Amino acid sequence: MNHLQSLEAYSIFILREAFKKLGRLGLLWSIGKDSTVLLWLAKKAFFGHCPFPFIHVDTSYKIAEMIAYRDKVVRDMKLDLIVHQNTQALAEGMGPEKGRLTCCRALKTDALNDMTKQYGFDGLIVGVRRDEEGSRSKERVFSERNQRDEWDYTNQPPELWGQFKTDFPKGHHIRVHPLLQWNELDIWAYIESEQIPVIDLYFAKHGERYRSLGCAPCTGRVKSSASTVSEIIEELKATNISERAGRAQDQEDAYAMQKLRKDGYM
Repeated sequence: MNHLQSLEAYSIFILREAFKKLGRLGLLWSIGKDSTVLLWLAKKAFFGHCPFPFIHVDTSYKIAEMIAYRDKVVRDMKLDLIVHQNTQALAEGMGPEKGRLTCCRALKTDALNDMTKQYGFDGLIVGVRRDEEGSRSKERVFSERNQRDEWDYTNQPPELWGQFKTDFPKGHHIRVHPLLQWNELDIWAYIESEQIPVIDLYFAKHGERYRSLGCAPCTGRVKSSASTVSEIIEELKATNISERAGRAQDQEDAYAMQKLRKDGYM
């Protein structure tokens, strides 16, 4: 078993453990590379049919091509997709001009927490990786959120030898992270190996491409000539630029993501 096969097997094991041990599950799909790999793994884990819905928290500020791609994939793969928005915040004029952290909290964190309660999810499967951003490196594979959707990153159980804590108080929900041990190069190598279709915003046009996808006003491109998956892999081997360097909310506050994720952000 090679490195990618080992990662795949462990992620599939996590998905099956979550399905066996937790109640109602949903898989968060942001349309980006990580959650698209997660979608692919979920299909493999359950022999082509996922026994839980996919969820997109739509801020209404996503890059237009992302929404078109989302709708095409849903049609082609016949996915059970839940799209959820914080319609009240949007109606009251919430947007990045209010402050990027304020906007993220309302349109992502609050929307996600509201959706979790509305649909009665006991667990949410999320495509975060430890190497992507500092606060995510503190996560567990099975990560508890309390009745207020808060994450206590200072008090988490150890996860040794594939043993996960899956019994939690009623009213709490669990974030399940099957990709936690992957890194950015692993993701792209797996996409290449499995020939997984991804949105073409990741490929260079006019000397630029997106390395990380989010809301249009807050996500910048990077200089790049990589127009294929193999070229992206070679480019990443030589770069020392952070994956989220183009995310404006990360620049607004050094601890932005930790603050958001403590309150329930994905």
